[in-house]
Amino acid sequence: MAADVGDGVEFPILCETCLGDNPYVRMTREANGRECKVCTRPFTVFRWLPGRGMRYKKTEICPTCAKLKNVCQTCILDLEHGLPVQARDAALGIESSVPQQAGNRRDYAARTAGSLEVVGGETDFSGRADPAGREMLKRMARKGPYYKRNRAHVCSFFVRGLCTRGSECPYRHEMPEGDPELSKQNLVDRYHGNNDPVARRMLARASKRPSALAPPEDKSITTLFVMGVEGAAGQRELHDHFGAYGELKSVSVASKGACAFVNFTTRAAAEAAAQAAQAGCVVAGQTLRVAWGKPRPKGPSAEASSAGAGSGSGTSGRTARIPAPPGAAGAALYPSQDPTAHGASAGSRA
Repeated sequence: MAADVGDGVEFPILCETCLGDNPYVRMTREANGRECKVCTRPFTVFRWLPGRGMRYKKTEICPTCAKLKNVCQTCILDLEHGLPVQARDAALGIESSVPQQAGNRRDYAARTAGSLEVVGGETDFSGRADPAGREMLKRMARKGPYYKRNRAHVCSFFVRGLCTRGSECPYRHEMPEGDPELSKQNLVDRYHGNNDPVARRMLARASKRPSALAPPEDKSITTLFVMGVEGAAGQRELHDHFGAYGELKSVSVASKGACAFVNFTTRAAAEAAAQAAQAGCVVAGQTLRVAWGKPRPKGPSAEASSAGAGSGSGTSGRTARIPAPPGAAGAALYPSQDPTAHGASAGSRA
């Protein structure tokens, strides 16, 4: 977040990718160094090197415009999901209230500059999107920073075979790859969510991808796979949450993998829980991701694995089977439970 200090700004509004992986990054600050490329008002410009082998980056828009759209001042991507504005707004069904005319943009930014105290004041879209839109947003959202975006640009002289700098050239010596259309991007259009080729490609790809909560064709599947089970979200909390949609057969939690398997007795109860999870699944303050389980494999290998599991030779998560005491009927005797496996008895030592 940015904190105003007099007429300047103490720190820019940046995403984790643009900031870089160096925790000791140094920045230069120039008060009223450039005009914002959206509202054309002067603002404090920051310039820094994200990391070794990267290119220098600087802020492109003012903090007010960044707050209005909840985007990074440099890459103009959403701060929470790392998506283009057009892709985020299309998934959530948001219509922007920021004027697109040059004169109106400047006046609107001047009026709202003092009232925006937090980032994303106008992008609080909780409850405004349908379940399908939220599911699409989760599929498109980037899970972590993408530092390759900070690399140096491709050397245009190298592409034409005219670069004579060799290893001293600060630009990359490689041929450009990908769709040439993606390089034709306008910053103002990207900010307002218009004619963004990257966003169009992401939306087209997400619409073709099947949803993780679409009911599978196999009617025997009554299991939901829950990811992100950490903190206070335990087996009892999951049982109470999913038990509201129908009778449960079992709840298996794998603490090492931070996941769980919720088995329902009926398919209707599993579908009801999956339908409700499309709007978001929060258990004990923890946001969870839900998907349908996969069918059990059939064949000799599946029978061998099930036989091994029935003998008590393996444990899984918190629902592992505890072996019966030695001497009990059907007990599985391990070497540590067999007194004869520990060498001579006490009588033989005497």
